[in-house]
Amino acid sequence: MKYNFMKPKVLIAMSGGVDSSVAALILKKQGYDVIGAFMKNFSHEKYGMGKCKWKEERDFAIKIAAKLKIPLLTFDFEKEYSKQVIDKMFKDYKKGITPNPDIDCNEKIKFPLLLKAAKKLNAKYLVTGHFAKIKKDRKGKYNLLRAKDESKDQSYFLYRLKESELKKCIFPIGDLTKTKIRKIAKENNFINHDKKSTVGICFIGKINLKDFLKKKIKPKKGNILDPNGEIIGQHDGVYYYTIGQRLGPRYGFEVKRGKGKTLKRWYVARKDIKKNIIIAAPENHPINFRKTFYIKNPHFITEKPKSKRVLTRIRQVGELLKSKLEYDFKLKLYKVTLKQPITGISQGQAIVLYKRKKCLGGGEIYFK
Repeated sequence: MKYNFMKPKVLIAMSGGVDSSVAALILKKQGYDVIGAFMKNFSHEKYGMGKCKWKEERDFAIKIAAKLKIPLLTFDFEKEYSKQVIDKMFKDYKKGITPNPDIDCNEKIKFPLLLKAAKKLNAKYLVTGHFAKIKKDRKGKYNLLRAKDESKDQSYFLYRLKESELKKCIFPIGDLTKTKIRKIAKENNFINHDKKSTVGICFIGKINLKDFLKKKIKPKKGNILDPNGEIIGQHDGVYYYTIGQRLGPRYGFEVKRGKGKTLKRWYVARKDIKKNIIIAAPENHPINFRKTFYIKNPHFITEKPKSKRVLTRIRQVGELLKSKLEYDFKLKLYKVTLKQPITGISQGQAIVLYKRKKCLGGGEIYFK
């Protein structure tokens, strides 16, 4: 009698990068029936941003899939991505808040649509090359954990995933470092072993955000004020600038005071969309710092936090901050109090909560 020890069929998201390529290799070596999936989410030429970068990325994915002897399917999600990620991004910036397109993409495009595709293909799991881990606890719940390589951890971008989605996913590289991944890729003669990691907006890459926003949001000149209300310069649109952004000639415009003296190391401290003004301040000015804020649109992966003491992260690889989490029954909002005030906190920015290594969930920063 012959026994079939082949593991289940899996669908793996392959971007053309080294992380997803090594993830595919690992699953193939473990005996899974692997199908590659490349997503076409964005066309640069549609926005007048040059040649089609997605074709270059797909070429890498095709070559890796051929080397691994696995099929590669291309899924066109451009319409969905444009509506649920790009359009939302423009709307949010126009409101003066700072969205995170990578988080929106994972929540609304990548995971739900690829899980749907996996089901149609009779694939049991969806696999991605994210630096994160999934662990089933004693209660049978599937938890999202930070990766071994803290400098590359991507759990921040995954905090809006549902437990029901994590249950159907595999993150093979969560226990590997980036150095180890590149070493594995080189040992297996992957053409992308030294390919630079993607930076910038998910599926768009590194762009001039201001130029991109100008595609849909028209410039509107206004004043830049110091903390005392004195006019020290002009901007061409409040929407184009984020809290904590450096001001100066290298960063878009000059900020001057007095007899033509250019101020150095000044930052965007506040924005007022209705009045069309930016308030700027020197780097150590108290107005740049915040310690308390609220959370809108909270999402918790398995359950609501039981302890007031949590760790919070406000940027992808930012410092894990000791914080206190309380529920304000009057406002019906979660309130976060940081142990130490920090700079660069912007409304709409994602805040992600952790208990040790476990990602509890998170939400969007809101100022009351």
